[in-house]
Amino acid sequence: MIRFFNTLSGKTEEFRPLQEKEKEVGMYTCGPTVYDYAHIGNFRAFIFEDLLRRFLEYKGYKVKHVMNITDVDDKTIAGANREKKKLGEFTETYTRAFREDLQALNILPANYPKDQPRATQEIPAMIELIEKLVKKGTAYVNDGSVYYRVTAFPSYGKLSKKKLDKNIQGVRVDVDAYEKEDGADFALWKKAKEEEPAWDSPWGKGRPGWHIECSAMSMKYLGETFDIHAGGEDLIFPHHENEIAQSEGATGKPFVKYWLHCKFLLVNGEKMSKSKGNFYTLRDLLTKGHDPMTIRYVLLSTHYRTPLNFTLEGVKSAGEAVERLTSCYAHCLHLNVFGIGYKVKVEDLTNWNVNLCSCLPDARARIEQALENDLNISVALAEVFDALKLINFCLSKKLLEEKSLKEAIDFFKRVDRLLGLKITEQEALPPDVFKYYEQRSTFRRDPRFIKDKTLQQLADDLRAKIESLGWIVKDGRPGEPSTLQKKRRAWEKV
Repeated sequence: MIRFFNTLSGKTEEFRPLQEKEKEVGMYTCGPTVYDYAHIGNFRAFIFEDLLRRFLEYKGYKVKHVMNITDVDDKTIAGANREKKKLGEFTETYTRAFREDLQALNILPANYPKDQPRATQEIPAMIELIEKLVKKGTAYVNDGSVYYRVTAFPSYGKLSKKKLDKNIQGVRVDVDAYEKEDGADFALWKKAKEEEPAWDSPWGKGRPGWHIECSAMSMKYLGETFDIHAGGEDLIFPHHENEIAQSEGATGKPFVKYWLHCKFLLVNGEKMSKSKGNFYTLRDLLTKGHDPMTIRYVLLSTHYRTPLNFTLEGVKSAGEAVERLTSCYAHCLHLNVFGIGYKVKVEDLTNWNVNLCSCLPDARARIEQALENDLNISVALAEVFDALKLINFCLSKKLLEEKSLKEAIDFFKRVDRLLGLKITEQEALPPDVFKYYEQRSTFRRDPRFIKDKTLQQLADDLRAKIESLGWIVKDGRPGEPSTLQKKRRAWEKV
């Protein structure tokens, strides 16, 4: 049973999609506003959503994933005016950059429609939705702008748990200065201003409000009711609250079954801010030489409903964790590709009480169970590294015969489908690298190694040979084998 915490109900619920028999899931995730490069706080949400989708697909669901591009709003217009560019030219730069960043982090692109829907290309659908709301009296026109009448939707606040009379009345939830009946009302269509792009509408030239964009695009591609809407907790109010009001106000039907939100990202325990010098885009980190899979691991490794504290020390630890996984997989792959599998005696397995063919399927089952429990990635990763220790133990004791070797390789492939860390893109060790690695490991296992300078020098010489072939040796913790990582060039700015 898969269970997710539903922000709407405030409870953890069994996941039962609308098309349960067909095993189809409709999922909408709020995409970026393309006025600048996305920062790591944005990518915390996108990676949580990527894990969600990967897990559902791992469990056999066909996920229809829609993510929008917000390419018209106050920020994009201000940016285009500041740089004296046309809006489309300005936003295209950051749209392209966002897609490059997704690829760098191995985040699956939204798969429906073929191209991500952009707000500027979906304005007819927005106008149609606004017209429905005006016709029902849920929205009103005032001097060329259209506003949603919040008091006409009695359940307003059900997602954010805010009360209209206490928390929302008089609160300015729309930064644009337009005349409204009530402080809580929000703009659906904004009358054209000078030096702003504008489109024709039944109410005159203007542009859509931010909230209507997501309602129109999500319902156009997923239907009036769909399964999952996900995003960061900062979107709960007013954005997602307003989406519900608009959509349900127009259709009279439930908008979304399950609302999933991830917590904020902190940097060194503080809110990320340019003024504090702790603001990072993904590109900042790649330029400093950090591997994108290391960044992915950091952003992935904390449960999505727990605040994530991002530190450079954490990035270093994450890099070591990814190296341990990729190196172990490469070692297993080499043994399999070159048919070097160890000849294991039955009594050896009995003496060491190790049977990967039963242990690894059990570990996979526990990983799945953890993710079925509201995507509990912390527990899942603990299980992954417990299994890694076992595989490394078998490698160090030469307890991997052909069947268990293939089980280990399959384990890594299944884990990589879920985590997306490109573990299984690691190539097999070249024969000479493996030969030197095995010789060096033999020297290091010798009881005399700690005091014998000759053995230490031989090990150092073999390390140098390995590194001359493009691989880095990192000695493991006591009881663990050394790991090998292919040298990578410093990441250039994308």
